[in-house]
Amino acid sequence: MHPNPIFHKAEAQQNLSFAAEQGFGMLAVNGPDGLPLLSHIPFVIEGERVLFHLVRSNPIARRLKSGAKARLAVRGPHGYISPDWYGIQDQVPTWNYVAVQLDGPAQLLPQDEIGQVLEKLSDRFEADLAPKPIWKMAKMDPDALHRMMRMIIPAALQIEAIDGTWKLSQNKEEAARLAAADGLQSTALDPSAQALAALMRDLPVPD
Repeated sequence: MHPNPIFHKAEAQQNLSFAAEQGFGMLAVNGPDGLPLLSHIPFVIEGERVLFHLVRSNPIARRLKSGAKARLAVRGPHGYISPDWYGIQDQVPTWNYVAVQLDGPAQLLPQDEIGQVLEKLSDRFEADLAPKPIWKMAKMDPDALHRMMRMIIPAALQIEAIDGTWKLSQNKEEAARLAAADGLQSTALDPSAQALAALMRDLPVPD
């Protein structure tokens, strides 16, 4: 997370909603050798819990058998900001982005909950594909579904801390920030950069 407090003005619920909207992040726990273990996971947020699943052979799954402190890092739009766009002198290049971290204890859930977790995940992301009908596990052969579900384990992270960095050129005068957003909008073909430009025009609401 960026240390400048000006980039940490978003309220907790806004950070949480942003993470939920992204639905994909990097889970980190400490490994036995002191190095972090990382896994990229889709997830859903349900109340104060993050629900996800891991392949049974994932080293993180072994760390979660007895519970472990974990961090879920979720990245949103990001992009290069040219100093030419500000319209003021003596500026330098930078990189704007939005990122949210969710911290707390994580543990494996009972294996008989794997079906519920998978259904919540698929329902969440299938809904984004509307008007396509939502895919349901009932479409699968029961034996094939059972074999696949034996390979993965449900898990949950209990959210105890939320932090977000919304680095959107708030450290510049408003006119310079909006000019940079216009420059990004006019030159970037990447949809992520287009989303970043929109966020630079509509800053997060402070706590």
